[in-house]
Amino acid sequence: MSESENNRSNPVNFEWHLAGDPVEVAFTELEFALMRTFEGFGRWQSECLASVSELAASGPENALLHIIRMNDRPKSIKELARLTNRDDVPNIQYAIRKLVGAGLVCKMGSGRGGVTYEATAEGRKVTDDYSALRRALLIKEIKNLPEFAERFQEAVRTLNMLSGIYEEVSRVAATHRR
Repeated sequence: MSESENNRSNPVNFEWHLAGDPVEVAFTELEFALMRTFEGFGRWQSECLASVSELAASGPENALLHIIRMNDRPKSIKELARLTNRDDVPNIQYAIRKLVGAGLVCKMGSGRGGVTYEATAEGRKVTDDYSALRRALLIKEIKNLPEFAERFQEAVRTLNMLSGIYEEVSRVAATHRR
C-alpha cells in the first residue's frame, strides 16, 4: 500500500513538522504526551492542594512545598533548584515567599549561604492532608492498572534518562547558539 493510500485509509494524521520518519514521529508523540501530562499534573496538584488548603498555588509551587517537606529536613534554594531541575531561581524565590506568606514554610538561618526553608506545623498538616487525598483519589486509580509498579518503575527510568539527554542537548544548543 502506498503512503497516500495508507493516509486515506487511516483517518488519524500522524504527520508532524518535527518528524520525518517513524522514530521521529514516535518521539514527537511522546513529547506531546509529556506536555499534556505536565499540564494535567499541574492542574491535579493545584486542585488537590486547594481541597486541603486555602492557598491557591500552581503545580510548581505545590511541588516546592512537598520537596521542602521531603525527608523532613530543611532545604536551601540551591537544593530546591537542583532537586527540581530548575534554573529559574527568581521564580523559586517568589514561590517560597508565597509559601512563607501562607504559613506553610518558614525561613531559617541568614546570610548568603545559610538560609534554608522547612515546613511549618501547618505545612506538615497540609502536606499530610494532601497525601491522604492523593492516596484516596489518585493512587486508588493507579493501583487498578495492571502491573502498575513495574510499569511505573520503567517509566521513571525512561524519564530520568530523557531528562539527562534534554539537559545535554540544551547545553549543546546554548553553546552553539548564533
